[in-house]
Amino acid sequence: MVRKKNSQKGGDPWASALRSLTRRDYGTAELRQRLLMKGFPGEAVEQTIARCLDLGYLDDARHVERLTRALLTTGRAAGPRLLQELRRRGLPEELIRTAVTEHRAAGREEDALRELIARRFATFDYAAADERERRRVVFFLQRRGFPLDRILIELKRTDP
Repeated sequence: MVRKKNSQKGGDPWASALRSLTRRDYGTAELRQRLLMKGFPGEAVEQTIARCLDLGYLDDARHVERLTRALLTTGRAAGPRLLQELRRRGLPEELIRTAVTEHRAAGREEDALRELIARRFATFDYAAADERERRRVVFFLQRRGFPLDRILIELKRTDP
């Protein structure tokens, strides 16, 4: 199904914003871009964004915190990859830095790495694996943004 870019000329940006926000949380810039791409006029989009902010439907700090936690918990992003993912969504830099710093200080990146290894590579034994298998596992974890030294420490751990 393909949507037309300007199919919303007579539509209501408020209703569209509410439909979007019922599916998932959005950042202010992300929702603004979404409404503009649907063809709503800029002034109506700005009024809708202001109304969402006034009613508490949009909260960039809450969105950054939830997104950071979700990306770390699922093991989809950590370290520089996490920063890149949050910036890509147009979120405020100071909120990104604060959330990432808090999660690092709480040790959530290490926990996320440990949980991802346990979930994805439960039977993996670093000492018994051949070089090709080691590289496959290490590169997978590096692509997710985990630092090499932490990866090797976790993979070489012998305690469960």
